[in-house]
Amino acid sequence: MSLIAVGILFIAGFLSGVVNAIAGGGTFLTFGAMTMLGVPPISANATSSIAQFPGYITSTWAYIDDIRSMWRGAIAFAVISAVGALAGALILLSLDNVAFGALVPWLLLAATALFAAGPWLRPKKLAERPEGAPATLAGRVVQFFTSIYGGFFGAGMGVMMLATLGLTEGGDYHRLNALKNMLSIVIAAVAIAVFASGGVVAWTHAAIMVPGVALGGYAGVWTARRVPQGIVRALVVAIGLFLAFYYFTKG
Repeated sequence: MSLIAVGILFIAGFLSGVVNAIAGGGTFLTFGAMTMLGVPPISANATSSIAQFPGYITSTWAYIDDIRSMWRGAIAFAVISAVGALAGALILLSLDNVAFGALVPWLLLAATALFAAGPWLRPKKLAERPEGAPATLAGRVVQFFTSIYGGFFGAGMGVMMLATLGLTEGGDYHRLNALKNMLSIVIAAVAIAVFASGGVVAWTHAAIMVPGVALGGYAGVWTARRVPQGIVRALVVAIGLFLAFYYFTKG
């Protein structure tokens, strides 16, 4: 691998961490950088899951007290999410790169639209639910299908979970965000295990990006206080549309 490629991957990881800390959507950058460097789309998708994983852990730890207060419902969601992520990851591995490559521009368009609609999808404070209340049946069913998507193609997964959990579970935004962060760990961990066993992870690329993501997440806190989220969100949407156009024209 050339030094230029190493630099591109590290910068993509760094910017991904910054963007995730401010508005989310960093997967667009890591996935796009790898595929443009010639990494097959399935491998790029799998490796992006690993690159983003440390950020899921740190964001979940920040909400550990909220998670403890609703651990019964959280465990139920975690089990369902693991099963859904397993199904999604196995579906991905059942495809070849040509078939998945044909889906990539459509997936990017859908994820970009979902990300752009994030501010409107973000749940407001709905009907209060008592702490520790069990997950609703509707919430479990919807989370199962959301987890399939997350195991298959993770871009936009966080926005999707916030929206669906808000609609089915209600409650305070921070409660929903804490649950979303924890379930992101479960979904990513299962997907990573499947991808690693399937031999589709580009470990060298992941090793280059992970430190960049970690540093970018730290820098993103500083950036978040100075750059309006709207600007970052517009930049991520532009990148998503560019990548979708790129893969459509690439065929």
